[in-house]
Amino acid sequence: MTQKTRDYTTDLGLLSLAVIWGVNFSVVKFALAELDPLALNALRFPLATAALTLVAAGRPGPALPSGEDAARVVLLGILGNVAYQLCFVIGLDWTRAGNASLLLATTPVWTVLLSAAAGHERPSARVSVGVAGTLLGMALVVAGGDAEVSLEGATLRGDLLMVLAAVLWSAYTVAGRGPVARYGSLRLTTWTLQVGTPLLVLLGLPSLAGTELRSVSLGAWTAVVYSGLFSIALAYLIWYRGVRRLGNNRTAVYSNLVPVAALATAWLWLGETPSSLQLLGAGVILGGLTFARTAHSTGPSSAKPSPTPSSSR
Repeated sequence: MTQKTRDYTTDLGLLSLAVIWGVNFSVVKFALAELDPLALNALRFPLATAALTLVAAGRPGPALPSGEDAARVVLLGILGNVAYQLCFVIGLDWTRAGNASLLLATTPVWTVLLSAAAGHERPSARVSVGVAGTLLGMALVVAGGDAEVSLEGATLRGDLLMVLAAVLWSAYTVAGRGPVARYGSLRLTTWTLQVGTPLLVLLGLPSLAGTELRSVSLGAWTAVVYSGLFSIALAYLIWYRGVRRLGNNRTAVYSNLVPVAALATAWLWLGETPSSLQLLGAGVILGGLTFARTAHSTGPSSAKPSPTPSSSR
């Protein structure tokens, strides 16, 4: 009875996580109406880093990575937090919240492709079909974003940046496989945030200096706090709890619900009505992801896949 209750609460937590991440796209989009993208990152990431640092400090494990891993952790921090976050927040500023959520949902596809390239695993035929379907759905979402698609279109530029963000996060996931196995996801994520946050703050200082912070509305400040403490810090803790109790694959399935929550929130809150082509693309993406994630891959390594959180931040 206790185990059933534990699994039920874990599943409920992961459902809440999908809502937290889904709502976050509209929350960040709302904040971007008053704050420059770089200023927003400079405000929200110190909150997330401080929270996870406190949590990690209370858990057993090394305070710092070993000397041989230090350089890799620094590179992962730059890749997964600075480069990724620049693409994420600027891309979201240039496109719709719904588009962004769907395009970032393709992260597992890029992870499969990069893992195969790195020799970590070989995707099965079923995974390959799911990958192809997801890429097709992604193309439909991008094509349906504007009545006239052109390289000058702001939505298209934002969509392309979100695709690049998904690729960057996948590269971060694949490159972090070894350190995750040695230190655990929570500790590695905390270290990479500690590396990336000072750089994000430095990049955002000029924007912050040019912003009249006293004129920023309470709603925008609430969005900053939500994005930092809930969508990053709290969400990561829920994710790690799911990985520990349910395993990587069962936990990862819940991130399929993030685009659904994001599309619904953007529709109801921001008035972003998806086109029929985008709805079709959303269905193809979710179908392709589900098809790929319920398959098994083979490979030379028997190591467990990295339980790195989704990139829906």
